Amino acid sequence: MDLQGLIRRLPKAELHLHIEGTLEPELMMQLAERNGLALPYASIEEIRNAYKFSDLQSFLDIYYAGAAVLQSEADFHDLTYAYLDRAAQDNVRHVEIFFDPQTHTGRGIRFDTVIEGISHALEDGQERLDISYRLILCFLRHLTADEAMATLESALPYKKRIAAVGLDSSEVGHPPSKFKAVFERARAEGFLTVAHAGEEGPPSYIVEALDLLKVRRIDHGVRCLEDPVLVARLAKDQIPLTVCPLSNVKLRVFDTLQQHNLRQLLDAGLCVTVNSDDPAYFGGYIGENFLRTQQALDLGIEEIHTLAKNAFIASFLGEAEKARHIRSVDEIVATIL
Repeated sequence: MDLQGLIRRLPKAELHLHIEGTLEPELMMQLAERNGLALPYASIEEIRNAYKFSDLQSFLDIYYAGAAVLQSEADFHDLTYAYLDRAAQDNVRHVEIFFDPQTHTGRGIRFDTVIEGISHALEDGQERLDISYRLILCFLRHLTADEAMATLESALPYKKRIAAVGLDSSEVGHPPSKFKAVFERARAEGFLTVAHAGEEGPPSYIVEALDLLKVRRIDHGVRCLEDPVLVARLAKDQIPLTVCPLSNVKLRVFDTLQQHNLRQLLDAGLCVTVNSDDPAYFGGYIGENFLRTQQALDLGIEEIHTLAKNAFIASFLGEAEKARHIRSVDEIVATIL
């Protein structure tokens, strides 16, 4: 078996996936028709041509516009299940999915409509596809901390369905410290915490996320290499980084995949994982991220093995479930050694 075959067979966990970012053009048009909405695009091809971005903000502009087709519980269910069905093709066994309620409540969609649709799809995916899950509520950092706190309040009746809270959207100019009080309240309510940091923002945002938000994982984190003290800390404490290679190239964090620093992160002893972020917009689900990154950086069996195991280690699964999945990874790798 070659490395490409190994990657396809390996059980995978995906820890950095925005469910709104899995809205494929075909489903976007289908939901627009279902809901009687007019899109500013005449065809699927025209939508795909719009998926060209110069930076994070230019992506977010179309991302939020596309989300407008999500109106009903059925829409959120269909969106989520479509992702799970696609993830199963990449042998994804566990997902930890971000959702952005403010993207929807801000346009008049009820919080319960969003979470009921997503949750029921996740339950269906576990039953039919054998994909376990955790759900992570993300606050939009370009909005106010007061708005984030109100969103947290709305989520409290659904605490049993939500494992963690996170922080996403426009990073530059919106440091983690802005949300310190919100995350303190979230932790007091029993939520785990994660945060996007060190993608476009500086390494100091990663430090703030660790020190002020007490996060268990850093989403992205690729700019950590600019701060050797931070790198040493991340390595010592094995703080996971949920890296999204194709996303980083699409949003111009790196000009090419060959320039990506994922191998350097691994060589520094960091707990790096591979994820797809917003695959409908960035041109690749998790399997494609693994395959193309392996080719671009000439990763070997050892690195691929480590990346696959790291995702389960970094997950919010219980220790027994983690161990079971890691054994499966080890057994498949052993067949080609």
